[in-house]
Amino acid sequence: MTNPKITAPLYPKSHILAASGVAALLSLALLVFPSREVEAKKTFIDLRLEQQEEAAQNESIDTSLSTAESPFPAFSTDATTTDVAASPEPEEQQPKLEHTVIVANGDTLSTVFAKVGLPPSTVHDVLASQKEARQFTRLRVGQSLEFKLSEDGSLESIHSRLSKLESIRLDKTAKGYAFKKEQIKPQVSSGYAAGRIESSLFLAARQAGLSHNLTMDLANIFGYDIDFAMDIRTGDSFEVIYEEKTVDGEHVGTGNILAARFTNRGKTHTAVRYTNKQGVTSYYTADGNSMRKAFIRTPVDFARISSRFSNGRKHPILNKIRAHKGVDYAAPRGTPIKAAGDGKVVLAGRKGGYGNTVVIQHGQRYRTLYAHMQGFAKGVRNGSAVKQGQVIGYIGTTGLSTGPHLHYEFQVNGVHVDPLSIKTAMADPIAKGEKQSFMLQSKPLLARMDKEKSTMLALNKQ
Repeated sequence: MTNPKITAPLYPKSHILAASGVAALLSLALLVFPSREVEAKKTFIDLRLEQQEEAAQNESIDTSLSTAESPFPAFSTDATTTDVAASPEPEEQQPKLEHTVIVANGDTLSTVFAKVGLPPSTVHDVLASQKEARQFTRLRVGQSLEFKLSEDGSLESIHSRLSKLESIRLDKTAKGYAFKKEQIKPQVSSGYAAGRIESSLFLAARQAGLSHNLTMDLANIFGYDIDFAMDIRTGDSFEVIYEEKTVDGEHVGTGNILAARFTNRGKTHTAVRYTNKQGVTSYYTADGNSMRKAFIRTPVDFARISSRFSNGRKHPILNKIRAHKGVDYAAPRGTPIKAAGDGKVVLAGRKGGYGNTVVIQHGQRYRTLYAHMQGFAKGVRNGSAVKQGQVIGYIGTTGLSTGPHLHYEFQVNGVHVDPLSIKTAMADPIAKGEKQSFMLQSKPLLARMDKEKSTMLALNKQ
């Protein structure tokens, strides 16, 4: 039995033509409309090319156009990422209105003004505005000057701090410039210091933390009872309660001595500062007696006695026996000389072998003489009044003198006496009506010195 032969079905010619047409349309669609990935890549490249062409056209129109001003973002060379590059618009620079200048070596006010752009005419206007404004010309290396300018570059103000307690400023006004000195008021508290003299008062005071001014004040307070040129001995001691000044917790200086003790050759002297109802300030003993006497013991601080009062001394220049009717105090040239007491100047000029000399009349009975001066202090002349402790001149070598020293004489009723041996009267004590007020002020100060001393002794024993 034979199988019949299988043959492909026969389709109408019209069907075959239709199928061929559909296949052709599909192929054309694939060519015209690519896949999504291919379409994305093609679009990116075309856009980048379009951007480059657009940028080139814009650059040819205006070469100053920035990337931020381009209508299209700039693309990186990496086809998978984009990066928009945009720079901020430049801000208009404002003129600087405040300047601080630190004075350098060789600077003048003109050079400092020039550093902030101020012309010489401004310097002239500032200095011509007020006499006090010339303080700005006294510049110190390291000094700071703060300037404030107006928008047109002219000077509005200058400010400079001279110290921790003082500053100066100049402000522009409708009438020119106004100068002002500003004082900073410090906080005042009390400090304590104590010391024992081994070689000199100055060294012991410095080791105790006292300033030079406080040391001089200490010597002046006890200068009526202690001769600091002769009487100081090893083992002498002192205690001081003084004003301490601070600004914002920073030490800026010291003030007055409030109370003090000085032990000299085993004898203790005590002084307390007190201001009476009339506003007069002085130092008094613990009992209220005045520390001030009619004359101070020595007219020169811490000088060395080079020659004493004598009726039979050989003169070093004349080389013959001649009475030395005073005391010589040797000290460096220019050392200040103080008036021993209140009085009237009867001579301020040359006096033979004495050279430059000042003679002071103290009331009816007393007269003092100061010779061999280098020069006279300002205001000291014939007929002028002087106060006790006032500087009247300076040590020199004028006249018959072998070296810088002061020759000091003391006369009572026209008779020369030894200045080192004369005993003078004390000044008035505390008034009876103020005795209670004085004691209320002095007792706490003296009690504090006792407590501080006890504490120091206890620490030294440990």
